[in-house]
Amino acid sequence: MNENGLVSTREAAEMVGVTPATLRRWAKTGVIPEHSGAETKWAPAAVAHARIVARLRERGHPLEEIRRAGAEGRLAYGFVEELFSPDGMPQVSFEDAAKQVGLEPALVERIWSTVGFAPRRPESLTEDDVQALHYIAAVLDAGFPLVAFIQLIRVYGQAISQIADAETRLFHLYVHEPLIRQGVPGLQMAEEMEHLASDLLPLSSPLMDYLHQRFLREFVERDVVGHMEGELEEAIDLGRVRVAVAFADLAGYTRFTEEAGEEEALDVVEAFIDAVTDTLPEDARIIKTIGDEVMIVGQDPAALVDWAVGFQRLWGERPTPRIGIHYGLSLYRDGDYFGRDVNLAARVVARARGGEVLVTDSVTHSIPDDDDHLAFENIGQVKLKGFDEPRTLCRAAPAE
Repeated sequence: MNENGLVSTREAAEMVGVTPATLRRWAKTGVIPEHSGAETKWAPAAVAHARIVARLRERGHPLEEIRRAGAEGRLAYGFVEELFSPDGMPQVSFEDAAKQVGLEPALVERIWSTVGFAPRRPESLTEDDVQALHYIAAVLDAGFPLVAFIQLIRVYGQAISQIADAETRLFHLYVHEPLIRQGVPGLQMAEEMEHLASDLLPLSSPLMDYLHQRFLREFVERDVVGHMEGELEEAIDLGRVRVAVAFADLAGYTRFTEEAGEEEALDVVEAFIDAVTDTLPEDARIIKTIGDEVMIVGQDPAALVDWAVGFQRLWGERPTPRIGIHYGLSLYRDGDYFGRDVNLAARVVARARGGEVLVTDSVTHSIPDDDDHLAFENIGQVKLKGFDEPRTLCRAAPAE
């Protein structure tokens, strides 16, 4: 590669994974318009286009279809990937990389697959990959427990892959698709998208670093307060935490979708999740959403019940929410909460009707006696699906 980023046909073929003859044939037939087929050097944009062609050929697409898609601009987004390519080709064997950073190959393989990279054990790594492994080795050398690090790196991989997926899809929907509909020529479209992406990419890392630091400070403060206010004398198994778990969903959402249509139903779900996010107490947060259902975890059961009751009065749209809350020990793993008490909270919300807040007896027992702004109506012992013993449930409402 020279100082202008140009590579020879042989080098380009190696980067794409095809023979030089195949690469020249693609160029001469117009499948790679950035290259005439007679030139001896390949620009980064031409190599990026050739990579896309190679992937599409592997999936069985004929060359004429690929050429037409390129002319229409449907492949233009692929050129943006050149901005993210690591420097150089993979050149360090997997075993040598592990030896360089002082980690066992089996551990490196475990970390690699935990992050979500494929294949789980590549034959060779790039210098960027090796540098990342140096960072990982430094974290472990500093004394951070391996069992905790494996969970943390999995959360990193899941969260950042979700961010990358959202960035890709939103860029495609709101930048690439409008350009296609405007009839912008393929090469011009590729240049416009690459210029925009090159302007935005340097801003993403500092923005994510700022958000990470901001949220990290907030959660450290919460953890300190939680230790001060929690039952410190209680012996709890390592990896388990006592939390209030709430599930909230929209009663009759499936029928509403059939009546109103998918787009209007999705608008309601988005408004519902936004409303939950905007109104939660300080120590509570959304753990995940599945369709119209939201899972919430907080340290203070009284605050979570207070929120739930107030939220039911705040929400005035159809379909109406239903909320179930339980307080107990949960197994914390990979940024999520698991175990019997989480399952119990999910079963509680399934017994609620639209507009109701149902809580277990463990919630009512944890609320101070002098809390006089909430009222609880005992609805008796209720058999919950999957549980052998019935559970006492109460309907929560504002005190009159």
